[in-house]
Amino acid sequence: MANYNYDEAGNMAAYFLLTFLFIVLVPLSIPSSSKSQPSSGCACEQCTQHRSEIRKLESGSFLNPKHHRRAFILAAGWAFFSYVAYKVATIENDQKVYNPFEILGISSGTSLKDIKSHYKKLSKVFHPDKVKLAVNETIEMVEARFVDITKAYKSLTDETIRENWERYGHPDGRQEVSMGIALPKWIVEGKNNIWVLGAYGVIFGVALPSLVGNWWFGNRSKTKDGVNARSAATYFKMLSEDSGMDDVLGTLGKTFEWERPKVTVDQKEFTELEATIGEKLGEKWVTLRKLAEIDQGHERRRVAFALLYAHLLRLPLSPSLRKEQAEILLQTQALLSSLLNITISRNWLTPTLAAMRLHAYLVQALNPGQTSLKYAQLPSISDSESQELVQQFPLLADLLFSLEEKGDDRAREVKKVANKWGKLDLVEASFQVIDDRIVTPSSIVYLVVKVRLTPPTDGPLSFTPDAKSYEKRNYEFLASKKDVEDVSPQTTISSLAHAPHWPSHRKPSWWVVLGDPKTSKVVVPPMKITDIPYADPEHPDVYRSYKLQFQAPPNVMSFPWRVYIVSDTFVGEEVAEEITLRIDDLAALEEGESAQDDDISDPEEDSLAGQMAMMRGGSVKKRPDGEDESDDDESSTDDDQQSDEESSDSDSD
Repeated sequence: MANYNYDEAGNMAAYFLLTFLFIVLVPLSIPSSSKSQPSSGCACEQCTQHRSEIRKLESGSFLNPKHHRRAFILAAGWAFFSYVAYKVATIENDQKVYNPFEILGISSGTSLKDIKSHYKKLSKVFHPDKVKLAVNETIEMVEARFVDITKAYKSLTDETIRENWERYGHPDGRQEVSMGIALPKWIVEGKNNIWVLGAYGVIFGVALPSLVGNWWFGNRSKTKDGVNARSAATYFKMLSEDSGMDDVLGTLGKTFEWERPKVTVDQKEFTELEATIGEKLGEKWVTLRKLAEIDQGHERRRVAFALLYAHLLRLPLSPSLRKEQAEILLQTQALLSSLLNITISRNWLTPTLAAMRLHAYLVQALNPGQTSLKYAQLPSISDSESQELVQQFPLLADLLFSLEEKGDDRAREVKKVANKWGKLDLVEASFQVIDDRIVTPSSIVYLVVKVRLTPPTDGPLSFTPDAKSYEKRNYEFLASKKDVEDVSPQTTISSLAHAPHWPSHRKPSWWVVLGDPKTSKVVVPPMKITDIPYADPEHPDVYRSYKLQFQAPPNVMSFPWRVYIVSDTFVGEEVAEEITLRIDDLAALEEGESAQDDDISDPEEDSLAGQMAMMRGGSVKKRPDGEDESDDDESSTDDDQQSDEESSDSDSD
């Protein structure tokens, strides 16, 4: 029968707790790779200073360090882990396996004669009558040691005791099985029952149901994009197939009613900010407030929408309002992603493109919908000046040349921005099918786009790669399961973008959208691409391929579509190219394949199969000239022989 006992000294509980802490703390202490940022980026003075400010905000200062709850929990957890590890290391283990050979100090293969001889030597040394007590030694300690020696000697010399030790591991024979429970004994003591039951009640009756309830109801109130369900419902109700940039922005402003549960601002300062926005926008501000339903008592929506437009107009704010504004701007990314998913699910092209373009206006802090402000993204160029420069210099290269020619101090900073601007160069966009020359009905089609980045100050680069290697590379990527082509580590890819007004680091990305401009529908759900390589004039094969998979329509006809590549960081950087998907009948493919085999399959004209084919009106294979001559010679020879034979017969007659 087993004897169950609780851990008196708490040794087993300490080992269990140490293992549990290690399993929990190690994964939490590993830094997330998603937080790492590229080391290089725009080198202009604005971006350099902006990145320095972001690093200060993330790390805090010496007098006001910025600690997160996660950091405090990890520090406390590792401190407790160290304490438990120290306790485990200093625990005295008194549960030792009985080993008479170890007690006598001999090896397990010692003979009986040597055991007796060794015991006599130990008796002369450790017998209580012959031992002189040390300073910290008592007679009881000496007697106990000699008893252990005698007991070990008997267990090795007495046949019964030796048999018990060999069979059961103990000189006294079979021992009662003892099972330890990794709980300190004080937990189950009667005097502590009320406290233990109270702890169990709090954990399993209050804390666990609360945790599960918060998780359950929190998930029900959020969509898979992480936004409030009422925000997604607002997108469904307010957006339409013809919604433009202002409609998208107004609908976005409504959702802050549920996304910003707490907003605390100084009312006097906020009222002055609204007045400033109204002066700059005029009647448009009234229209936007109506779209977002600001004037219906929604205070949180009103504050968030005003701070959003204060950012778009680049208005100066106090530190408290600037902090609230930064949180709102970062929240717009998830809100716009949810809005995009809803417009894409309905295949609406116009609001989809508007939501994509709105990202760039938010990043660069420009009034949405005005492409004439694209030069206002550059350092020290105002909105009004940008409108004039866009008309004079449609290309950024011309603007930079003009600034340098005039000796303008802004030319140096503008050039730094232009070198890392990254104008998208669409090398090729095509529809392709694996191992087929044409697209047949309902086949699996890939839209393959090959892109690279070129500084806008450079002219268009020619693209003349080696045809053989180009086809091989294209086929390998098309046959692979990846949607993005791998690039070599030496290839320079897009880094941190020029975004001095955005409250965090910004890495540029682009959307690839296949749409039908006639019906204003999205044909294939868009794909977001990033890490596009920079072009190298000396290496024309530096580009990257991306592919979108879809099923071809079942009808045999042509579909004039358009490929849009929209930037989420730079205003005005968008590529649109017409592309036609031609669906051919399967018979065309079979005829093309059979045409290649005509030389092999067609019979010769003088053969039996050729004669039969000619009678049916089919095609036959003509005989080469050499073969015709040889056949004629052979036939003439046969005729000569036949005539000679006939003449000889006549003579004999």
